[in-house]
Amino acid sequence: MDDVSGEDLHPSITPENRRELFDLARISSRPQADPAPDLANAATRSSLDALRDAHQHSKALDPDSPEFDLPSWFRFVISAAHSRGLRQPRTGVTFRNVDVHGSGSTVLFQDTVASAVTAALPIKGLGALKKSPTPILHNVNGGVDGGELLLVLGRPGSGCSTLLKTLTGETQGLEVGDKALLSYKGVPQKTMAKQFQGDLLYNQEVDRHFPHLTVGQTLEMAASYRAPSDPWNGMTRYEWAKYITKVVMAVFGLSHTYNTKVGNDFIRGVSGGERKRVSIAEMAIAGSQVAAWDNSTRGLDSATALEFVKAIKTYATLGGTAHVAALYQASDSIYKLFDKVTVLYEGRQIFFGPTSRAHHYFEEMGWVCPPRQTTTDFLTAITNPIERRAREGMADKVPRTAQEFERYWLDSVDFRALSRQLDRDEAANAAETLAGLEEAKHQSQKKHTSPKSPYMIPITTQIKLNTKRAYLRVWQDKAATITTCTAQAVQALIIGSIFNGNKEATQGFRARMAALLFSVILNALVAIAEIQSLYEQRPIVEKHKSYAFYRPFTEAVGGLVADIPVKFFVAVVFNVTIYFLANLRGEAAQFFVYFLVTYMLVMTMTTLFRFIAASTKTISQALAIAGVIFLVILTYNGFVIPVSNMTDWFKWLRWLNPAYYSFEMVVANEFHGRNFTCSDVVPAYDNLQGTEFVCVSPGAVPGRWTVLGDDFIDSSYDYSYSHVWRNFGIMWVFLFFFLACYFVAVEYITGLNTKAEALVFRRNHLPDDLKAADDPESQEKSLRPQLSATHHDESYIPPQTSTFTWRDVVYDIKIKQEKRRLLDHVSGWVKPGTLTALMGASGAGKTTLLDVLAQRVSVGVVTGSMLVDGKPLDPSFRRKTGYVQQQDLHLGTCTVRESLRFSALVRQPHSVPVEEKYAYVENVIKTLGMESFAEAVVGQPGEGLNVEQRKRLTIGVELAAKPELLLFLDEPTSGLDSQSSWDIGALLRKLADGGQAVLCTIHQPSAVLFEQFDRLLFLAPGGHTVYFGDIGHNSEAVLSYFERNGARQCERKENPAE
Repeated sequence: MDDVSGEDLHPSITPENRRELFDLARISSRPQADPAPDLANAATRSSLDALRDAHQHSKALDPDSPEFDLPSWFRFVISAAHSRGLRQPRTGVTFRNVDVHGSGSTVLFQDTVASAVTAALPIKGLGALKKSPTPILHNVNGGVDGGELLLVLGRPGSGCSTLLKTLTGETQGLEVGDKALLSYKGVPQKTMAKQFQGDLLYNQEVDRHFPHLTVGQTLEMAASYRAPSDPWNGMTRYEWAKYITKVVMAVFGLSHTYNTKVGNDFIRGVSGGERKRVSIAEMAIAGSQVAAWDNSTRGLDSATALEFVKAIKTYATLGGTAHVAALYQASDSIYKLFDKVTVLYEGRQIFFGPTSRAHHYFEEMGWVCPPRQTTTDFLTAITNPIERRAREGMADKVPRTAQEFERYWLDSVDFRALSRQLDRDEAANAAETLAGLEEAKHQSQKKHTSPKSPYMIPITTQIKLNTKRAYLRVWQDKAATITTCTAQAVQALIIGSIFNGNKEATQGFRARMAALLFSVILNALVAIAEIQSLYEQRPIVEKHKSYAFYRPFTEAVGGLVADIPVKFFVAVVFNVTIYFLANLRGEAAQFFVYFLVTYMLVMTMTTLFRFIAASTKTISQALAIAGVIFLVILTYNGFVIPVSNMTDWFKWLRWLNPAYYSFEMVVANEFHGRNFTCSDVVPAYDNLQGTEFVCVSPGAVPGRWTVLGDDFIDSSYDYSYSHVWRNFGIMWVFLFFFLACYFVAVEYITGLNTKAEALVFRRNHLPDDLKAADDPESQEKSLRPQLSATHHDESYIPPQTSTFTWRDVVYDIKIKQEKRRLLDHVSGWVKPGTLTALMGASGAGKTTLLDVLAQRVSVGVVTGSMLVDGKPLDPSFRRKTGYVQQQDLHLGTCTVRESLRFSALVRQPHSVPVEEKYAYVENVIKTLGMESFAEAVVGQPGEGLNVEQRKRLTIGVELAAKPELLLFLDEPTSGLDSQSSWDIGALLRKLADGGQAVLCTIHQPSAVLFEQFDRLLFLAPGGHTVYFGDIGHNSEAVLSYFERNGARQCERKENPAE
């Protein structure tokens, strides 16, 4: 199956090239018989002509050719660089005595009104169970040389991600111990992080990209930021960026997605697996001396995961770079590509050494590896009390706790060998390494870039590129601009129609003032959306800063420049409509002054709200501050409470309110020099003469039938036309002040904050097994119910009886007026009591098929038949099915039990009594093994439920709806380690055995997990069916089918799913 899926996913890489890549990964970088050295001289000629000559000479070097070969291309590029005198230093990382603490507690209580008051009081029991900081890593040692790959293994929460972040300097929110030694061939981490930030890269587990940019645009921008000053003689940076993007996209199988949006959980784009490959490609383009990959194979199929590791192995071998990867699930083929491996157990290191040694080390300790279990699963299982198995007669001799494993490791021969190696590495010549790094950086940096700067391009170029990208984002998200304009136009129509028909008389004074107030307030309020926008892009900008792409403030500049025409267009739509509809002063000079003032207010408030967002850590904090500011803007503008009526305590707030100055300007502009007819006079007699009467209006003069507008605003609000241009100057001061604050905040304040994982419980609802958390033995016992919870023998979910079938399902959509077929005549069925796996390469259409079958698509054309017990689907089909999304979307403030009860209340029939619904929820909790955290708050990742617990809750929410027909699941094991994946698989198996019909997409299943399924539907890219049928005992049925059709024979120790 590996050959079939691999060829479909990577048509540009043939099986012969794969074998060459595999062999290359095991040898050093020595001269080889290939065209690269001979073609190196071509690279010293002019620009693209040299590349075209090279491509014609060898198709293996052409990324547009199906014969493109990564190792040959790498050797060509390196030879070309060497011929020009460019040398890339080989740098590794050495770490010793690494202790890391995170902020936060291991168990927390949910915040309440009372807790906000008592949190500061030193009363026992009112706060968290433990004081921060919380230990994450303890005494971790090791080293990775240039050209080597290190694999980090451990269960979630063991500190794998923290170790990767620490090695690459991503320590925001972390406290590294004073005795820790982190060096890069003698260069301390502080120096590396400051001067060579782009040489220490961390690829986070979560994929963060601008969703409206295409894959090609995303990668070309990354290449532009890191482009060397002289890529090849005569080649421009733009040409180099496009060329290197083509190469990387060919390597990672992304060429077909060049014009497809990246997308995210809410915006349609590439598939989840393809989005992960975009993240990998972006970091590969960035280039680094030391790279850390945090679960970067998440969401990838087995063949793509293997290709990814082969690619970084080739990069490491030929480029002399060091790579550290934490993988939760990895096949033996992937494992063999790594040079070294370390195993973490509750933050403690229990092994470090060659990958060939690890298996024997733990077997010598007394542990047994079950048949067909991969080496990575075996090493990870050692840290799981439920899963590990001791050899006969060794049960009382092997270590049990993390502390015992660590002591065994520290007393071992392997640790002494590691210590000797670290002693030699620490003796490295730091000055020589530093000189090599500085020379390489100087050769790559563009002119006018500071030699001490870690960036490849100067600030002016950073601003230029970020502005270009900002305009692309605006142009490709036209729906957002159109929606804003429409909303503003509707508001303007409503408000303007209220004040339409105002006459130039004193009775319309208040209405005219109110219309002006609405125009000012709504212009200021529209800018509050900047908070949401900035928080969405903030993690992306911080990632790019860590990659040394650009300074964050340059992105802020680019974003504001791109916002100017957008804000101008929105302001035109709103202000023109409300101005003339509300019958405001119809003179050109006054209209343009009004528009200038309101547009100035929009830009000023935009910078203010962006500054608030940049200076806070969470969006809730930013919105709370923005709410208070909006109250000040609304109240202290001089109209709601006139200046004469303001209390002395808060009167000063008007001076800090930009809307106060704007409102005075538009009011003075509207009333200046105008005489308004008096609507009422006193006394109300006829034939009044002289000064016998006065108009009933502020600013009136006895004996005059008109009121001068200047007199009205002066007597009523202390406004004066002489203040207009003074206020305009003050608005410029506000604008520049907020701009400066925004740029400083976005440059120096980070939103990242690493905490130790912690469950958050309702107050007075802490489980008994966690109250004694100070006892190490009780900690291990408290975990056992969660780990073994899926092994209940009984099932509490009622069985199903209907069979769901589909035949010749075709799904077509239009992209830029071109029809694209995502599913091509797919057929199959799911019957009660069976577990059906839906597999295929990334982008093959697995999630799309689930969406089509579950009637969740709203665009495109679907043809084919879908039947339940031979009958067409009725309108109640969606209500009778459950759909578990890949994303775990829950309300973070609810507990697990509350979330399940809410689902039962709103989705089960109204005729079912509430008590019966609640009883059913308790059955779901027992079935899913969630008793120990049923009263825990969902929270956020890191402070709330962990990945596995969230996935159980997601499944539970659908089960609580009591689906009558079918349960769809999209990637339920994505991001989980092997044991958690097995627990979820065992849970699905139990649901199927209880009579549920289950259709589930899955990536990278282990052999044991794969055999939990009864039937397989395997899709190839393009939505073609490769196989549908039984899996069979020991996967015999599916293996026999592929072997009969040309696939190689699967070895006994290999994973059939790969």
